[in-house]
Amino acid sequence: MLFLGVVLVLSACSNPEKTGRFLIDPPSVQAQLPNRLGTAELKDVSLPDYAADQEVMWQTEDGAVRSNPDSLWANSPKRGFTLALAREISDVSGATVIGEPWPLAEPPQRVLEVRVEKALAQADGIYRLSGRYFVSDEGSGGTNHARSFDISVPMASNQPSAIAQAMSQAISQLAQQIAALGGPGRTIATQTPADPFALDPIF
Repeated sequence: MLFLGVVLVLSACSNPEKTGRFLIDPPSVQAQLPNRLGTAELKDVSLPDYAADQEVMWQTEDGAVRSNPDSLWANSPKRGFTLALAREISDVSGATVIGEPWPLAEPPQRVLEVRVEKALAQADGIYRLSGRYFVSDEGSGGTNHARSFDISVPMASNQPSAIAQAMSQAISQLAQQIAALGGPGRTIATQTPADPFALDPIF
């Protein structure tokens, strides 16, 4: 009887149906923006440690960030965020944005880097996504941008499914801001000096 009891306990602990895996899946956006990026390589998105964890995190009333081992992201959060963001920017603008490593023979026109400072389901019922993004163009006469973003999406609840939905919506909004090279915050644009040794295009 003792052996049977141990088997039943182990079976309950390993029940795969108790583990929920949630997708980062931004909703399709109907609005179309001009293509201002051309071809761009998106570096793996930098996330805070708690947001990069495999477990779905949320903030409780005491300010602590907590999780449940039965609620996991279906993919690595960093990779899932990167792939979803690249796809959304491409879909909304017609640009060709691909997560690193760049797979095409012709190099990208621009490099895009996103550094997330906060990606949190807050205790006040708001999913907050904030940080900075950078668009660099190393070609002659290219323009480089550095801009911040601060996105808030209301959550229906603090359940993992609602957190995943709010995060996906936040990524969609971020994609639109990056595609437009806009969003709240300051923009710093610098012109790369033209190469004085470059050949004239007529030759």
